[in-house]
Amino acid sequence: MALETLTLISEGGSSPSCSHDCRSFSFLSLSLVTPAAPPASTHTSVPKARSKCVFLPLPRTEVSEMPPPQKKRWESMAKGLVLGALFTSFLLLLYSYAVPPLHASLPPREWPSWVARGRTPEGTPSCSPGESETAASPANGSSSSPGGCQPRRDIVFMKTHKTASSTLLNILFRFGQKHGLKFAFPSGRNDFDYPAFFARSLVQDYRPGACFNIICNHMRFHYDEVRGLVPPNATFITVLRDPARLFESSFHYFGSVVPFTWKLAGRDKLAAFLQDPERYYDPRGYNAHYLRNLLFFDLGYDSGLDPRSPQVQAHILEVERRFHLVLLQEYFDESLVLLRHLLCWELEDVLYFKLNARRASAVPRLSGELYRRATAWNVLDARLYRHFNASFWRKVEAFGRERMAREVAALRRANARMRRICIDGGRAVDAAAIQDAAMQPWQPLGAKSILGYNLKKSIGQRHAQLCRRMLTPEIQYLMDLGVNLWVTKLWKFVRDFLQW
Repeated sequence: MALETLTLISEGGSSPSCSHDCRSFSFLSLSLVTPAAPPASTHTSVPKARSKCVFLPLPRTEVSEMPPPQKKRWESMAKGLVLGALFTSFLLLLYSYAVPPLHASLPPREWPSWVARGRTPEGTPSCSPGESETAASPANGSSSSPGGCQPRRDIVFMKTHKTASSTLLNILFRFGQKHGLKFAFPSGRNDFDYPAFFARSLVQDYRPGACFNIICNHMRFHYDEVRGLVPPNATFITVLRDPARLFESSFHYFGSVVPFTWKLAGRDKLAAFLQDPERYYDPRGYNAHYLRNLLFFDLGYDSGLDPRSPQVQAHILEVERRFHLVLLQEYFDESLVLLRHLLCWELEDVLYFKLNARRASAVPRLSGELYRRATAWNVLDARLYRHFNASFWRKVEAFGRERMAREVAALRRANARMRRICIDGGRAVDAAAIQDAAMQPWQPLGAKSILGYNLKKSIGQRHAQLCRRMLTPEIQYLMDLGVNLWVTKLWKFVRDFLQW
């Protein structure tokens, strides 16, 4: 098929009629599809009463400035295909984040038998440490001195949400990096397929029988699966927080990805929710676990248990048996003193800057009646917290109150000194004021409420490396340690592209 462009002209232009018709069409170009290009001598005429108008072929060079319609059509199709591919990739990414392995969402009676029994699958080899492993010492002993014992290097940190756990994670990253320890890291993302239960197969480059020194990323705890990755004398620790305060922080951080909160009206959605939580809460809703008894859920238990069930107390006592130390976010410095002596570490090992802290909200903090409502709504977490708050202060008494006060003061002085050495301006700043992208913390959807730091430009060689490590956010530190975070990176690209 050949494409010809013809223009209408007048032949015998003395005729007013034809001349008018031809002048009317002389400004039009007509695209005609013909079986073949006509011979040069051929033309088509339009008979008129007194004269005629003739179509003459135009040279092809005269129409080269007009883009062919087919080109525009192909460009539109190409753009559509690219956008479709991007949208499909986004849906696949969202699916990979939203849908955990099947057993995580099934009722307990439908879990695989080995999960329901709290045991590992038969035939799965556990960690087989060499003879060089340090012998275990009493779990809760606090009389040992950092100067008179062997530092512990095998640690399981059950990282709970919104409990200053990112700060403790940084301490463990630094210690492991300093001593060349082997971490059990997730693959593809920065958690072990949370909210699915932890499984050994989720560990990056896992091989049956492999042993690790430190496990510390977010997971939904499964004791026997974790137990099989570390030597028998590994120290288990976790951190708790006042459930009402934790709920407030979780609501502000995760609320935008919990769909049933979208129905809440008004400026203070948290207060609206607490006025009648049963009206809005759907226990089977997407991400609903973030907004009720989150500590119980993270520790691997049913966050919807009837508070009167004897299982609640049984689970609390089980946590006490399994964990050597339960830290409290509200008494973080005292917790680190106990942790330092439990692990036989040096003071420098537990220095910290507060990471992943939220900017002060325009919405008032929970107080009075709302605080009581939040505590009642998270009653399982409240019972867990009360139990370990009491046991925590028994440990402080055993350690010695005066001794604790001295060591807390020493820790705070050392932290203040590092703040002067490392941090430009000496304090945390809003995300928009952070100058180095490597110091930019991960932000919740729809808001940039998490604070970060600017590293001083001139730091002495002695402190330069320590300062940078102490200030590096979790995601960037994981990448520095060689973790494959392709899912997290892709999700970040999508969020940046969509300006979420």
